[in-house]
Amino acid sequence: MDKEFTPVSIPTSLYRKIEEKIKGSDITSVASYVSKVLREHFSKPEESAEVFSQEEEEKVKEKLKALGYID
Repeated sequence: MDKEFTPVSIPTSLYRKIEEKIKGSDITSVASYVSKVLREHFSKPEESAEVFSQEEEEKVKEKLKALGYID
């Protein structure tokens, strides 16, 4: 694991909310919690930007044309 650190500023109100959230948990600091959440976020595979398949997109376009929304 990376042993170098860099400071990150967050609003005090958010810091306090995190402090409350981690009270009584295994997490010992706000920095540890933030690091854990960010690691989890970046370890998830990125969602595909493509919502429709090419075939589905063509069907939607045909319907929109038939309704007069596009030419």
